[in-house]
Amino acid sequence: NGSSASVTMFVSPQPVEATDDAFWDQFWADTATSVQDVFALVPAAEIRAVREESPSNLATLCYKAVEKLVQGAESGCHTEKERQIVLNCCRLLTRILPYIFEDPDWRGFFWSTVPGAGRGGGDEDDENARPLAESLLLAVADLLFCPDFTVQSHRRSTVDTAEDIHSIDSCEYIWEAGVGFAHSPQPNYIHDLNRTELLKLLLTCFSEAMYLPPSSDSSNANPWVQFFCSTENRHALPLFTSLLNVVCAYDPVGYGIPYNHLLFSDYREPLVEEAAQVLIVTLDYDSSTSSSPTVDGTTTGTAMDDVDPPGPDNLFVNYLSRIHREEDFQFILKGVARLLSNPLVQTYLPNSAKKIQFHQELLVLFWKLCDFNKKFLFFVLKSSDVLDILVPILYFLNDARADQSRVGLMHIGVFILLLLSGERNFGVRLNKPYSVRVPMDIPVFTGTHADLLIIVFHKIITSGHQRLQPLFDCLLTIVVNVSPYLKSLSMVAANKLLHLLEAFSTTWFLFSAVQNHHLVFFLLEVFNNIIQYQFDGNSNLVYAVIRKRNVFHQLANLPTDSQSIQKGLQRRKKTPEPISRTNSQDGVSMEGSRPAAPAEPGTLKTSLVATPGIDKLTEKSQVSEDGTMRSLEPESSQPPPEGNLPAAVSDGESWSGEASHPRRDQRRLSSASSSGQWTPTPDWVMSWKSKLPLQTIMRLLQVLVPQVEKICIDKGLTDESEILKFLQHGTLVGLLPVPHPILIRKYQANSGTAMWFRTYMWGVIYLRNVDPPIWYDTDVKLFEIQRV
Repeated sequence: NGSSASVTMFVSPQPVEATDDAFWDQFWADTATSVQDVFALVPAAEIRAVREESPSNLATLCYKAVEKLVQGAESGCHTEKERQIVLNCCRLLTRILPYIFEDPDWRGFFWSTVPGAGRGGGDEDDENARPLAESLLLAVADLLFCPDFTVQSHRRSTVDTAEDIHSIDSCEYIWEAGVGFAHSPQPNYIHDLNRTELLKLLLTCFSEAMYLPPSSDSSNANPWVQFFCSTENRHALPLFTSLLNVVCAYDPVGYGIPYNHLLFSDYREPLVEEAAQVLIVTLDYDSSTSSSPTVDGTTTGTAMDDVDPPGPDNLFVNYLSRIHREEDFQFILKGVARLLSNPLVQTYLPNSAKKIQFHQELLVLFWKLCDFNKKFLFFVLKSSDVLDILVPILYFLNDARADQSRVGLMHIGVFILLLLSGERNFGVRLNKPYSVRVPMDIPVFTGTHADLLIIVFHKIITSGHQRLQPLFDCLLTIVVNVSPYLKSLSMVAANKLLHLLEAFSTTWFLFSAVQNHHLVFFLLEVFNNIIQYQFDGNSNLVYAVIRKRNVFHQLANLPTDSQSIQKGLQRRKKTPEPISRTNSQDGVSMEGSRPAAPAEPGTLKTSLVATPGIDKLTEKSQVSEDGTMRSLEPESSQPPPEGNLPAAVSDGESWSGEASHPRRDQRRLSSASSSGQWTPTPDWVMSWKSKLPLQTIMRLLQVLVPQVEKICIDKGLTDESEILKFLQHGTLVGLLPVPHPILIRKYQANSGTAMWFRTYMWGVIYLRNVDPPIWYDTDVKLFEIQRV
């Protein structure tokens, strides 16, 4: 094979002249190759050897390969031979680029200019030369809209002169109907394959980000993405639209015929995966630092101008934030919901429907849509369609709770629900009865989507693995945010909430870490919201509170003297489990469900940076009588009171943004309760015990307990249905304290989560690209690759 012979010559320290076409052409002249062949023929060791021993040969190879792509884009690739050359150059660059990125001395190479590659036609005009990276990106963009290669030609006959690639309006060649384009082109699997190879190269270009360590400085934008998504790329709009439409229009079920996917190879799926990955990488943009318009289209500080505000320089982010037609939102939401629900589509025939694997990329895409386009977020919450997103997310959360390799999936699912829960409509939508029976490893219950959410969260907290502890704050914040709107909790869900309160209010749990009492505050806030705002339909919860009244009395009488604190901590040694898994009355799990399984030993996972604490992740808003929200000014920038700890740091990495606070550092150690750095003091317990919001519940118990006891004595009752009937018709009007204002903790964009998303997204892309393994065994710096 030509390529293998030339690789060996190529490593020789003798530089080969760039003009020696016979030598360089061997690299791409071969016809029968695939990207897998190129990876096999060009081993990592060879590429590194060339890089060290014959750098000029590596430079020439890159330059010549880019030159071939540029020529292909110029000519329009009319012959089979030209197309083959373009594809082979594509594969070769995909193979070599990671080895250029991993070496800091080479990283600038593609951004240097190459003599003779002028921007103008004149070759002498070196002043005007383009960096190699720009020529490469523009050629790939042109090739993605190349008639008869990646798009259907619009010419009727072959006799007609071929379309000039520079005069075509690529907006007429968008790959799929959907946003901004009504015509669905005839499927063509050769075009799909060619697009997939070009997108793979594009993704590899963008992957330079993997070779830089995580930093909270968002100014270091990815130069490849920055250029590709700028006005320099004349195909930016049609390409953005093509990627979005190809993803959202994809239907993996195979036209409803069982086992269809086993008979026909699906050429669309690899394209859809590649499109989803390229799309989320181009949308990697830190919205918290942008001075651009707040992304619902109004500029900050001034009223909406007649002219659209300029928006972010990244055109992909800009276009995404400007989508506004209802039918476009409908198309996107339906598509994302269809794909997210795909793994849940349990048919009676095992394996009869195709299972997609790119749900993590879809979740990142959905997050970006909601974060950058507020009109889309409101559209999602306007109808119960949001539940078609909620149920798959709860399914993934429940399924991944025991699997350490899927911590990232748990985080993004929770982040999306946190973002949604900041809007009143989300809480209201949760009251819809839950009738779809997706097989999940949770107790059987009859109730609403709110019950489903609470039961799944309880399962995550009580039977997930240790690494999920930083998420407890977020999970309970979501429940607090929706609680004022929950009309009627089932008995199963009510018992779960009380079981959590019981577990979190044991003395050893409260005293063993500096921020553990926050969880009790969140749960009390949930009970108060429901009692004050939704008492009428919630007799199940009221009954559960009465049954477990001792928990509230114990909290009110929590001992604060040193001796009791020590005694409380002693108990920990007897009960090592963070939460009692017994006595939570778990009934039978749903039929057809599998228990959540831990990762297979040896599963690869990528490390993640820590997420900011809940106080950084959210800002408090108060809901007024008329339902509008106003943001509460954050308290002055004094150091936070003891206990506003950033969420525990995952995988032992500390998050760079927190390092400047010595007080917080001392507290970070304390959260590792066993390290003995921090000890609870009577003053500390008093400082928060005095703030426990118990008044409403104590008043409720004071009024209702005697009445319930009287019924039991009078009627000799042990039957709860009678008591529930009494509670349903009871009222506490005028007996409870004045209702507190509803507080919602809304997600706010910050550079900490932007960095988290970057590491998570690239980690997913790294692990999902195994055939060929583009980045495997290269020296990535953005995350560590670990084995479970």
